[in-house]
Amino acid sequence: MTKNKVLISGASIAGPALAYWLSRHGFSVTVVERCPGIRPGGQAIDVRGPALEVAERMGVLEKLRAASTEMGGMSVVDADGTEVYRNVEHTVTGGDLDSPDVEILRDDLTAIITEAAGEEIEYLFDDSIAELDQDDDEVRVVFDSGLRRSFDLVVGADGLHSNTRRLVFGPAGQFISHLGTYMAVYTVPNFLDLKNWQVMHQMPGEGMRGGMVMSARHNTEARAYLMFDSEEPVDYDYRDIEGQKALLAEKLAGDSWVIPQLLEYARTASDFHFDSAAQIRMDSWSRGRVVLLGDAGYCGSPMSGQGTSMALVGAYVLAGELAAAGGDHRAAFAAYEKELRGYVQANQDMAIANMEMRRAGTMQAAEESESAEALVESGMADFAQVVGSYTIKDY
Repeated sequence: MTKNKVLISGASIAGPALAYWLSRHGFSVTVVERCPGIRPGGQAIDVRGPALEVAERMGVLEKLRAASTEMGGMSVVDADGTEVYRNVEHTVTGGDLDSPDVEILRDDLTAIITEAAGEEIEYLFDDSIAELDQDDDEVRVVFDSGLRRSFDLVVGADGLHSNTRRLVFGPAGQFISHLGTYMAVYTVPNFLDLKNWQVMHQMPGEGMRGGMVMSARHNTEARAYLMFDSEEPVDYDYRDIEGQKALLAEKLAGDSWVIPQLLEYARTASDFHFDSAAQIRMDSWSRGRVVLLGDAGYCGSPMSGQGTSMALVGAYVLAGELAAAGGDHRAAFAAYEKELRGYVQANQDMAIANMEMRRAGTMQAAEESESAEALVESGMADFAQVVGSYTIKDY
């Protein structure tokens, strides 16, 4: 019997996770990735709730825990670097430290999942989908490299700026909702000599404008975060790295804490990543033989803290429904969406609520311990309830 052939666009988290499960269900899987290899860098991300169960069923949960960021707490400092607030129960990136959640660097998680998926997965690096043409029987794909292949199904797991979504569903403008925050993340030396710790500073002015540094990989390096708010959408090319660095330097100009040093490190960072905090909301995640997964179809934004968990759970459910439907993509796609729509909606709504609280002033600069505590606590409204709102089922 011929295996159903599936093309997955994107090799970050959702793509390799889906490749893992599809391969175990007997599908033939190809993954295409625009980067020349697994993309380095990225922020610290969290595996929570049902995603922990997915990781355990993949046999990688202990590897995730071994590679965790091991944060012990966080500080808020003023412009001179003087600590004005300290917390050993919560962090900015990982939330509650006394929980089973795993915080891990994005590229470390990708490496673990890709290795677990195994050698049966075909990878086409340094390439991308240029054209898609589908009918009732197959999807014919033309790649940027000129390669032409046919597949039974195509999955867009290529993130907020999904090329697959653009080709099949149309321009992003009809689906994307910008939340008004922009953030860069990249690797820097551990020049603050942090030990399992993160330090945050907010510059004076309206909204969020500042940075954070957290130690990484057993304190041998650090990850820098720089961010700013903008009421009006910022016009930038998401592929123009040098333009993004220039924009960041313009928005964060000023001598406050170590922001100038972080901007200098950004100039030469090889894993620099910049993007807006935005959501993707769609009435349907599939069209014909093409379906979207993770951020490509239902990005919650970093404000939800749940993007990684939604990607891992989504990959498990999509593969499981395809297997349960015997390859009937129409039935599988409908079941996939029915199964996850409520969970996704709750996470996206939580992100909006958190942003509204920040705009109301609870995320202002922490010159006093009370406002600093509000900065940490405000993003946790109804969080546990939403995280646990979906129960993994067996396929």
